[in-house]
Amino acid sequence: MDERLPPQSPPQTHAAGVSSTAPAPPELSGPGDRHGEERGLRRLFVTVPFVSAAAPLGYAVSAYFLALQVQAIDTTAKVENLTIVNTMSALAAMIIQPLVGVLSDRTRTRFGARAPWMLAGALFGAVGLITAGLSTTVTQLVVVMMAVQLGFNALQGPLAAILPDRVPSRLRGRYSTLTGLGAIAAAIAGPVLASAFATRIPVGYAGFAGVILLIIVVFVVVNPDTDNRGVARPAFSIRAFLKAFWVNPLRHPDFFWAFLGRVLIFGGYYMVQTFNIYIAQEYIGLSLTEAARLVPLIGLMGLPGFIIAIAVSGLLSDRVGRRKPIVLVGGLIIAASALFPLILPSVAGLMISTVVLTIGFGVFISVDQALVSEVLPSEDDHAKDLGVINIAATLPNTIAPVAAGGIVTIFGGYAALYPVVAIVAGAGALAVLPIKRVR
Repeated sequence: MDERLPPQSPPQTHAAGVSSTAPAPPELSGPGDRHGEERGLRRLFVTVPFVSAAAPLGYAVSAYFLALQVQAIDTTAKVENLTIVNTMSALAAMIIQPLVGVLSDRTRTRFGARAPWMLAGALFGAVGLITAGLSTTVTQLVVVMMAVQLGFNALQGPLAAILPDRVPSRLRGRYSTLTGLGAIAAAIAGPVLASAFATRIPVGYAGFAGVILLIIVVFVVVNPDTDNRGVARPAFSIRAFLKAFWVNPLRHPDFFWAFLGRVLIFGGYYMVQTFNIYIAQEYIGLSLTEAARLVPLIGLMGLPGFIIAIAVSGLLSDRVGRRKPIVLVGGLIIAASALFPLILPSVAGLMISTVVLTIGFGVFISVDQALVSEVLPSEDDHAKDLGVINIAATLPNTIAPVAAGGIVTIFGGYAALYPVVAIVAGAGALAVLPIKRVR
C-alpha cells in the first residue's frame, strides 16, 4: 500500500464539518505530519474490515437466532411474527441513523466527532443482544431487537462517515472494498458461527455481544480521531433535526438515484434472506433441524467467490477510475441469482443461487460505497447524508418482509418470491445509469 500513499500527498484527515479540500494548518503540514498521516491511513485500512464486520455480525447472528426463537414460540404464525419483529426493528434502524448523523456532525470532543457515538452505539446494541437471549415472547423480541438496531445503527452512521472524513478519493475504492469484505464476510459467517449455539441461544447472544464490543473499542483506540473542540459547530435546530431525513432529489439527483438503487437491491435481498430457514423447510422440504444446520453452510459456500469478486472489483474500480459499470454488473448478478431456486427447487438450487448472489454482492458492495461517497450533497454533513443513504439498506428490511409475507400468503408458497426478487434487484442495478457525477 506504500506506493499508493506518496509522501507529497497533503494531509487528508479532518474533523467533522471541515471540508476535505481545506488546507492543513501550518503547524500540521510538515514532513513528519505527512508520514504520520500515512501511518494513520495504513492502520485504518488494516482495521476497517474488522470494524465493518461488527454490526453485520450482530445482525446476522440475531437473524439466525430470531428465526429459531419465533418458530419455537408459535410455529403456526412464524412468518407473520417474524415479519412483525423485523419490521419494527427496521423502523428503529431507519430513524436512528440520520438522527445520530446530525448529532455526530455537531459533536465536539477531545476524541473527535465519531468515536463517542460508535462506543455508545456498540454498548447499547450489545446489551440488546444479551437481553434478546433471555426473551420468551414475540413482544419482548420486538422490544430488544429494536434496541439492537438502535445501538448498531447509531454505531454505523459515524463509522460510515470516516470514509469521506479521512480517506482520499483515489483510495476510496479500496477502502470500500475492505468495508464490504468485512460486512459480507460477517453476514455469511455469522449464521455458521451462530449454528454452534442453536441449542444454547442465550450463550450465543452474550458471546457475540462481547466480541462486537471488543472490536469497536480496539478500533477507536487504534485509530484515534483528532480533537475537534475548537471547530465551529453548526447550530442545532428542529429544522436541522427534521432535515436529517430529507435530501432534495431535484437538487441532488445523483444522490437520489444512488439511494433508489440501494433500496431496490437490498429489498430484493431481504425478501428472500429473511425467510431462508423457512424456505428450506417449506419450499425445499427439509426438517427444522436440517434447515438450521444446512442454511448457514450453504451461505458459507459463497464466501470464496465473494472474496475474489470484492478483491478484484475494488482494485479495478480505482485503477480504471469508473464506478457505475461495476455497480451495474453486481446488481444484475444479484438479480440473476434469484432465478436458480425457481428453476431448480432443491438444495442444489439454493447452493447455486447463494454462490451467484454472494459474487454479485461482492462486486456491488466493493464499489457502491465509494460511489455513494462521491455523490454526497454536502461537505459539512457527511454523517447525516450517509445516515440518509444508509436508510436505503435498512428501509428494505422494513418493507421487504411485509411484501414477501404478503406474496407467500396470497400465492400460498415461496416460489412466487423469486421472480419478484429478480425484477426488483434488476431495477436497482439499472438505477445507477442516470448518475452523472460519477463515471
